[in-house]
Amino acid sequence: MSSFLWKLVGPASGILATAVASRVTKKVWVTATGSPPPDNPEDPDVAWKEAVVWALASGAVIGLTRLLVERQAAVVYRKSFGELPPGLGPGDDGAAKA
Repeated sequence: MSSFLWKLVGPASGILATAVASRVTKKVWVTATGSPPPDNPEDPDVAWKEAVVWALASGAVIGLTRLLVERQAAVVYRKSFGELPPGLGPGDDGAAKA
């Protein structure tokens, strides 16, 4: 049961963290620049500087937020079940065992 629970909680926490971080990043961008972030940084009509700064800022904030939330979810899991979630223990690299 605990493995099944982690398969739900782990990804769900990451998805929620991504949604929240994305909204916060957009609001901060608008506050800092006075304009909305680029809809599609890959568009050649978007200035390189704007595209690169947006990619770095959004990637860093979203990545860090996911890391923090997923680590905290693993801490709660360990406190609840007495072990790390499946795939997070020492030597658990996700590779199939022979």
